[in-house]
Amino acid sequence: MTRNCLTCWRYEVEMTPGINAAKKNKIAHTIHEYSHDESSESYGLEAAEKMGVPAERVFKTLVVILDNKALAVGVIPVSSKLSMKLIAKAAAAKKASMADKSDVERSTGYVIGGVSPLGQKKRLNTIIDSSAKSYSTIYVSAGRRGLEIELNPDDLTELTNGVLAEICQ
Repeated sequence: MTRNCLTCWRYEVEMTPGINAAKKNKIAHTIHEYSHDESSESYGLEAAEKMGVPAERVFKTLVVILDNKALAVGVIPVSSKLSMKLIAKAAAAKKASMADKSDVERSTGYVIGGVSPLGQKKRLNTIIDSSAKSYSTIYVSAGRRGLEIELNPDDLTELTNGVLAEICQ
């Protein structure tokens, strides 16, 4: 199910901080909702499959902890693997590792599998894989499992105050 948010003034889906951020900033976007399967092992690959979109255009949001104990966000294609070395370098740190689930949920305000790079409770340093520039639009979580937001990668970069860098292995 797809909803073009530029032409409708009310949503049938639950508003999330991510959707609110796009609306507030008047960013062109489309909401895509699908029925999430709790037994799915990969939230991102499930989203790509159910929406019929190439996995390279669906991006997952991963939170890492840097050597200075700061959290940072990596936004990468669901078909790729995050390079800890490359994200650390892009964040001007020496090392990075995956953040603890409770730290992720507390700092972003989202549950694992529904973490959006938009509308996070605490704005984190965001690095978006440079492959996003290959597409006119990409898909990221809108803030809950089964809900994606499609937007231009430049708009995502602007809304998150993010930077583009090669961060995939």
